[in-house]
Amino acid sequence: MEYNVVETDDVAVTDLSEVEEIPPDLDMQSIDSALGLEEMLCKVWHFEEGEEIGYHAHGQQEELFYVLEGEFSLKLGPSGETEFREVGPGAFWAAGPMIGHGHRCVSETGTVLALGAPNVADPGRDPHDITDEEIAEAQSDD
Repeated sequence: MEYNVVETDDVAVTDLSEVEEIPPDLDMQSIDSALGLEEMLCKVWHFEEGEEIGYHAHGQQEELFYVLEGEFSLKLGPSGETEFREVGPGAFWAAGPMIGHGHRCVSETGTVLALGAPNVADPGRDPHDITDEEIAEAQSDD
């Protein structure tokens, strides 16, 4: 891909509650698909109060998040070393491979931009099942 431009309002919203293979049951826009991205993921997630992306980790992906609107409670860090933070519009957070992360909407609605790379099939893992050796190996690959 050389370049592409897309307006957020022109990207279809997918109701993931209708897609059994993909939790969580949120509304999401696949900006990456609309742009034809090959090397990274780009999603806009739409939340209602209490909805969340549960605490998980990825084996290979580094993820970056940005709050467009709303208030969120974050759970970040390896199992046993988690930190909880409350953030609002304009806040960024990131998690590297094998590092647990999750967020819950604590306002009436919320919207989060999520970027991830590399663009590989990298389903979420339970951070409680990740060893210190796996974390060290993922960090040495940086």
